[in-house]
Amino acid sequence: MGPDWQVHPDRDSLLKSALDIVRRCEAASGSIFSIVLAGGQTPLDLYRMLAEEPMRWEKWHVYFGDERCLPPEHPERNSFQAKRALLDRVPIPAGQIFIPPAELGAAECALRYGRQLQDAGCFDLVLLGLGEDGHTASLFPGRDAGAGPDAADVLPVQGAPKPPPERISLSARRLSQAHTVLFLVSGAGKRDAVRRWQAGEEIPASRIHAQRRVLVLADRAACHPES
Repeated sequence: MGPDWQVHPDRDSLLKSALDIVRRCEAASGSIFSIVLAGGQTPLDLYRMLAEEPMRWEKWHVYFGDERCLPPEHPERNSFQAKRALLDRVPIPAGQIFIPPAELGAAECALRYGRQLQDAGCFDLVLLGLGEDGHTASLFPGRDAGAGPDAADVLPVQGAPKPPPERISLSARRLSQAHTVLFLVSGAGKRDAVRRWQAGEEIPASRIHAQRRVLVLADRAACHPES
């Protein structure tokens, strides 16, 4: 079963819908709400909106879909950006925020973060973006996305086609171990990737599935040439 596509008139409408989906996923979860965060500008804007919401922060368990092998306080680290936009602004217990130790390098980080994920179970919600080349998290075209049943939870990424070249990424198999997967797709630069995905081409994003549903929230600019 393919993803459920929802096309919004603009980015603001997309973000409001995404906020509502996060609220509903949290409300439907039990004593723990496990969420995987994505990098990118659209997710960051969602995180800033979430920081103003009266969520049940004490039950949040936060993971990251991918990370860049840079120093912990580097402004291009996904975790550092998420901390400034959301995590430093809300009362999630520190022991429930699982940041990949990517400063140790891709290979060592993949091993250590994989251990941290062993007890995470099925995620309640995975947030993802879509790159212009069809990549998601740090799963790039022409590479093993780790979709097979024996794939590791976390993949080391070397020589990535966009900087920085060294990263880690949750595998397609592990990202798919989620009740809900939510893609946020905004901007005209994503049109070709959207077209290829909707045409049934195999791009990294198309390798992600879910236990219940995959939702793709896109704005008209990402889907319609006339926008």
